[in-house]
Amino acid sequence: MEAGDFKDFAKAMTDYIAEYLENIRDRQVVPSVKPGYLRPLVPEQAPEKAEPWTAVMADIERVVMSGVTHWHSPRFHAYFPTANSYPAIVADMLSGAIACIGFTWIASPACTELEVVMLDWLGQMLGLPESFLARSGGEAGGVIQGTASEATLVALLGAKNRTILRVKEKHPEWSDTEILSKLVGYCNKQAHSSVERAGLLGGVKLRSLQPDGKRRLRGDTLRDAIEEDTRNGLIPFYVVATLGTTSSCAFDALDEIGDVCNEHGVWLHVDAAYAGSAFICPEYRYLMKGVEKADSFNFNPHKWLLVNFDCSALWLKEPRWIIDAFNVDPLYLKHDMQGSAPDYRHWQIPLGRRFRALKLWFVLRLYGVENLQKHIRKHIALAHLFEKLCSADERFEIYEEVTMGLVCFRLKDSNEKNEELLRRINGRGKIHLVPSKIDDTYFLRLAICSRFSEESDIHVSWEEVKASADEVLKGQ
Repeated sequence: MEAGDFKDFAKAMTDYIAEYLENIRDRQVVPSVKPGYLRPLVPEQAPEKAEPWTAVMADIERVVMSGVTHWHSPRFHAYFPTANSYPAIVADMLSGAIACIGFTWIASPACTELEVVMLDWLGQMLGLPESFLARSGGEAGGVIQGTASEATLVALLGAKNRTILRVKEKHPEWSDTEILSKLVGYCNKQAHSSVERAGLLGGVKLRSLQPDGKRRLRGDTLRDAIEEDTRNGLIPFYVVATLGTTSSCAFDALDEIGDVCNEHGVWLHVDAAYAGSAFICPEYRYLMKGVEKADSFNFNPHKWLLVNFDCSALWLKEPRWIIDAFNVDPLYLKHDMQGSAPDYRHWQIPLGRRFRALKLWFVLRLYGVENLQKHIRKHIALAHLFEKLCSADERFEIYEEVTMGLVCFRLKDSNEKNEELLRRINGRGKIHLVPSKIDDTYFLRLAICSRFSEESDIHVSWEEVKASADEVLKGQ
């Protein structure tokens, strides 16, 4: 086959993608395969001679789809959503076709400049303060990271760099190693595991602090920890406030935390990976009250804003601390326009970067803010529908207040019975859920994940939960 003929494959794949998504409801949510299932389905070695694309196409179902978990099925309720839409898919196709690596402005000016503008568009949609946006005329601005985990680490490294330089001004005799050994950061005990991992990768101590009864990290708790550590000769330098925890979608008291951080000169990073998308709806912005006190803010359009993975939006008030921390400037990456526009390689851990701003541009234009708001509100309404169905059954209890598209629930019974309930639900294969555990209480999480979800799907999912509960409780 000549390379030029591959364009037919591209057209066929476009049709296949549309067919797959439009009929995703008919597929089993989680495959029934076992580890190692795939190796016997393919040859031991790559083919010497080219195969026809029809043979590859024929194998997609047999080899790949037989082992796919269908995250975009309306019956998939695990983790948090991962976004998907036709505008984002075709933008990714265009990005793949242009295939630039936009590490500097000159490497592809449109790649950098569209990202600067899209992060301003997105920041305005959320109601972020001007002090985070490039349009404010200062140094601030946004950048697309791969994941929220990367954003947390990037912000931590910026905070570390800022603190080391500040401490050295007061104590020029202290070495970097001495200062590093004293640095300490803080987060809610319910913060995502990637925060702890950022501490490990950054080589600093991180303390997980006990939240209040509503799983929120409070200002007083943070203040006590900072003052205690300062008395013990440590140097507090970084705080992560979580807006929408993974376990139960709880919101830290950002306003209180911001006051404490500003009082003590500590970098405040806001991780709103999932729930941040909801702030495009003005009625949910009360949950980020105090955001103006933060140094960095991150959320994932690739979770809930119909932008396919990967697209994690990070805003920085003072990116110079990160640029300085990452700055390695070999001659072959220098260009005449340096300083006139961001060179995003200095704002991230990898050097290379794809043209991800195209996905935002397509989605924001082809949906418009109004339709994106409808999408968020619909998912939250569907979560409240499941909450209502669950609350009407006296065998169940809602474990956490439902504010976004997540319902945490459990049988009014032992942890063991709830573990058995989850096994039954997932074992039946019609829907898929994952559990969590807080303060030794085991509960089930039902997240509204698919853009195809309708009220009828929630009723189907509830019937599955109810039928599984019948089976579990009959065994008593």
